Amino acid sequence: MSDAGVQPLPDAGAPRGAGPGEPLRRPILAALDLGTNNCRLLIARPGREGFRIIDAFSRIVRLGEGVSRTNALSDEAMARTVAALKICGNKMRRRGVTDLRAVATEACRRAANCNAFIDRVVEETGIRIEIISAEEEARLALAGCAALLNRRIPRALVFDIGGGSTEIMWLSFNRGRPILIDQVSVPQGVVSLTETFGGDRVLPEAYRGMVGTVGSALADFEARNDIRRDVAAGRVQMLGTSGTVTTLAGIRLGLTRYDRSQVDGSWLGLEEARAISKSLLHLDYAGRSAHPCIGHDRADLVIAGCAVLEAIWERWPVENLRIADRGVREGILTELMAATRGRI
Repeated sequence: MSDAGVQPLPDAGAPRGAGPGEPLRRPILAALDLGTNNCRLLIARPGREGFRIIDAFSRIVRLGEGVSRTNALSDEAMARTVAALKICGNKMRRRGVTDLRAVATEACRRAANCNAFIDRVVEETGIRIEIISAEEEARLALAGCAALLNRRIPRALVFDIGGGSTEIMWLSFNRGRPILIDQVSVPQGVVSLTETFGGDRVLPEAYRGMVGTVGSALADFEARNDIRRDVAAGRVQMLGTSGTVTTLAGIRLGLTRYDRSQVDGSWLGLEEARAISKSLLHLDYAGRSAHPCIGHDRADLVIAGCAVLEAIWERWPVENLRIADRGVREGILTELMAATRGRI
């Protein structure tokens, strides 16, 4: 991570350095992840062994709505997102954030008018957002969830199902440390697939169309790495981070209200996931909205997420999936914490 990606928040409070006779101010870290669908913020205080979350914010803004058709951010989507970012800016100022990294992913990578949007965000919120590559997005997601990997299993597939794309990483381990072998960014995510195939009452043939579209995009990655051979030998673990997998895990656990502490680090079996996906496919938007682990904001997107997961599992049938309710933001915080360690 370059220093250019880290910024102090304007008017965040007292200077980070201390004058003569003044105590050194402990850093307060913030990670902001602006995706195709969500705007998410974590604020944390670093410690000797890790960081402690002191504030958080998450809102579905659908910044990438329509981008797959128009290659541009709509006025309505930008307005929703700026409103959410103003809340983030206020939270960071109240908490006295000293170090911030704010990143944007697929919607901004794809939209022709994204630079104008980034300038507007700076002008209206004081937050300068960095548009990161798919490779950097995957790296940060891995940094955020790597603690859930089993170092005794020699290979790992890690994936992040996003709104506009799906990031997949193929890993090995060297002395317990995950080493990237290969990665791919598949240009299908829950928003783009829903806009193409629909998200209310999805017919089985439309669902298979989504699965087939994503499956075709994975073919070259499999051909390069022959992952199925290692899967057949029982040498591969699978770790997923996204709203899709956490939602399915919450449903499997029978939660009446989503609870991160129960979902993060849990397991989801292949056949369990397929049964849940099938039951959701039989519901319309209103039926899915009524589920406490889905809600109306995700009800039109969850089927597309199930289709992406189905395509991954059809290609690489690892029996069980480890669920991570963590990712890019936690990866950013981990790296900010390392960069500020000398000030703790």
